[in-house]
Amino acid sequence: MPLRIEPQNTFRDALRNETGAAGRPLAGMWVCSGSPLVAELCAGSGLDWLLVDAEHSPNGLESILAQLQAIHGYPIHTLVRPPVNDTVLIKQYLDLGVQNLLVPMVNSAADAEAAVAATRYPPQGVRGVGSALARAARWNRVPDYLARAGETISVTVQIESTAAVEAVMEILAVDGVDAIFLGPSDLAASMGLLGQQDHEEVRAAVEHCLAAAKAAGKPAGVNAFNPDTARRYLDAGADFILVGADVALLARGSEALAANYVQRADGDTPASY
Repeated sequence: MPLRIEPQNTFRDALRNETGAAGRPLAGMWVCSGSPLVAELCAGSGLDWLLVDAEHSPNGLESILAQLQAIHGYPIHTLVRPPVNDTVLIKQYLDLGVQNLLVPMVNSAADAEAAVAATRYPPQGVRGVGSALARAARWNRVPDYLARAGETISVTVQIESTAAVEAVMEILAVDGVDAIFLGPSDLAASMGLLGQQDHEEVRAAVEHCLAAAKAAGKPAGVNAFNPDTARRYLDAGADFILVGADVALLARGSEALAANYVQRADGDTPASY
């Protein structure tokens, strides 16, 4: 007899279970290296969630699959960000077994509706049917996958433009949008404040969206590497947050080693050399 397999709980479930009145915000980090080994290393960190990024990182279908397999079995939730809100690409991600999507550059309710439709089989959506060939259904080893698929997928949409901030209430109202995630870097750029994601106007826009999500009864998260900014957003009610990235940790850590141990141009050596 073949194994019968149950899908893991979604990020939607984690937000419901952990961030209620007696819960706490969920802390996570980016996984941008494209390396399954690094992904597995991060999966055992004790954080609540990981974001495997394919928008600004060297990740294709094969590397995403390998990272899902490396992370599987660790007590952590994995979100994957596609490079674009595209029906065909989302179909491929879902068939790989991605259960939690973070869809970038959602600027309107129509964009949000398209993202949700890409995750649903007809008649609720437009997802192509290929479960017998797909890891998502474990090649038809997940009982009743076609009927239950929508339950196994969570959709978080990214608010990262002035247009999205203006439309945030309409986006939050879209059925099937489980959460919103604020991207202060692109938001700052759209506000004419490129590279100033900690600017007070950007922070105010983020906090406006956090308040809108609370009013709509949906979770909201935010990206914040600056500890002071992260704490401010948590105090403002963020339900989940990204506070670091694998590549950034490696970059800063290797720079610290060089600062401590590499001979300087003036011929002097650091005290710890």
